[in-house]
Amino acid sequence: MLAEERTFIAIKPDGVQRGLIGEIITRFEKKGYKMLAMKLIQVSEKQAADHYAEHQGKPFYPRLVSYITSGPVLAMVVKGYGVVEGVRHLVGATNPMNADVGTIRADYAQMMEFNVVHASDSVASAEREIAIYFNEDEILDTWKTKTEELIEEDELL
Repeated sequence: MLAEERTFIAIKPDGVQRGLIGEIITRFEKKGYKMLAMKLIQVSEKQAADHYAEHQGKPFYPRLVSYITSGPVLAMVVKGYGVVEGVRHLVGATNPMNADVGTIRADYAQMMEFNVVHASDSVASAEREIAIYFNEDEILDTWKTKTEELIEEDELL
């Protein structure tokens, strides 16, 4: 049985600037994932450094920071069963040229440098990234999705 988990998703500056916020959120909602938090932000240099800490010292690191801080980003916390793997599947490969047809990156991105969306690659990364962009009091997990109601109902039977 899959466990409920949280993940971090960010619609990057190119996705926001191209007006793709609604299209992208719709994909996650149609899958049945629960939106716990979202906010439009301008990523600070510190947030970018914290987010991309594992890439510091690599030749492409300055471009990552420059890009993520270049415009508004929609930061989100999403919850669901196997959500980290599920969201990664919906998002597609980092390089849009390798992304499966029908994924967000295959549909909306042409270059790896501007691949529209970020999705955490593990539960540990998700929790680390969530903490960079959200305080726990900004995350609303007190309401139930239809999926949660059905699962609870099924467990009572």
